[in-house]
Formats: sequence, C-alpha cells, structure tokens
Amino acid sequence: MSEQSSAGDPAEQRVRLQGEPVDDYPEMAPEAARGRVRRITVVGEDVLHRANTDVPAEMFGTPGLSSLIDDMFLTMYAAEGVGLAGNQVGEDLRLFVYDCPDDDGMRHVGHVVNPVLAERDEAVPLVLENEGCLSVPGPHAELPRAEYAKVTGFDKDGAPVEIEGTGYFARCLQHETDHTYGRLYIDRLAARPRKKVLKQMNEMANDVFARREANAAALAGAEAEAE
Repeated sequence: MSEQSSAGDPAEQRVRLQGEPVDDYPEMAPEAARGRVRRITVVGEDVLHRANTDVPAEMFGTPGLSSLIDDMFLTMYAAEGVGLAGNQVGEDLRLFVYDCPDDDGMRHVGHVVNPVLAERDEAVPLVLENEGCLSVPGPHAELPRAEYAKVTGFDKDGAPVEIEGTGYFARCLQHETDHTYGRLYIDRLAARPRKKVLKQMNEMANDVFARREANAAALAGAEAEAE
C-alpha cells in the first residue's frame, strides 16, 4: 500500500513490533539493512491477479524466507510505501510486510505469513478514504474499508501472530491481505473510477518509477557510508 501522508518522524512514534509494544525502534526496520531493492510488479501482471500459494511449512525458519522479507522491507521503503505483499516483488507466496501508522500516532511494524483477515463485525463501521497501491503507481481513489481489522497468521519462524489495528493501519491490513488473494484495491472500485485510476497511472508512472530509483540509490549510498 502506498503512503498517503507523513505521520511525523517514525523514530519518535510509539511502536508496536509484531503487535507487541517496544520502547525503542529505528527509523527503518533492521531487516532493510540486509535486503536488496526488487522490482515492484504492476497491475496487469499475472502474479498480482490470482490467489497466491501458502508459504509451506518447510520454508519457515529458512534463510530463503528471511531473505525475502528483508528484500520486501527495503523495497517498500524505497517505494515510499507502508505495506508490501509477496506478489508485489514477483513471488507467488502469501505474505506481507508493513511499517504503517494508525490514526492515533502508533507505528506498527512487522510481517505476516499466510494471513487470514477476520470477518468484519456488522457493528464495525466502514470508512471512505483515499487508498493507493505501489503496484498501481501514482493515483489514489476513495474506497470504503472497515475501521477495525484483525489478521492472524505466522511469523517467518512459524510462530502464530495476531495483528489488529484501527484507522489507516486497519486499511493497510485489509489491503495487503487482499493482495495475497490476488485482489487489488482497484478491483473493488466501480468501472468508472477504476478506469480513471488506470488513466492517471499511465500518466504518473514514469515519475513514480524515477523517484523510486532515486530513493533506492540513496538507501544504497547510506548503507555504504554506514559500512
């Protein structure tokens, strides 16, 4: 999911890591320092438009899964996103990473493997707000989402996780879980706004790609200086 607005300095926000509060956390998830920036898939590519494969039990706890999550974090930051799913880096696997604020100033960071979104209670209201996607580079569109969301799944080592959130973070959880089932936010739009978004994407994409490349270069340069 693409970032809509700045929520302040991430290093100064309260943080929940994998759903648990932590006293101190860096500006970027440590995984990013071990990752490499990957190409982000774009609407129309097959892996984005079908339900992806559950991460098999034998992948939990492996260097391969850890490396993928590292890459996803760095790719998300380079693309100025707050969430990124496996199929957005071309992997046919059901998982996502996130670094996303909620509406109360709480920063949420982590990853979920094989996510399952809890069914919305009828008492939970739908909120109409702008939403964007790194695989639909550039535009945003208004879309109703539940004000509260809960996702269950596993961490990269196979331990169960339960992540819940409200507001913008709830939107992120719903958006990213949708990705793992092959659904983009534009698939939830009516025909006319969907057509408008795709037209805007074609007009904006080159500028977005150029900014991502510049961000990736800057992140690589910062890492080189740190070494």
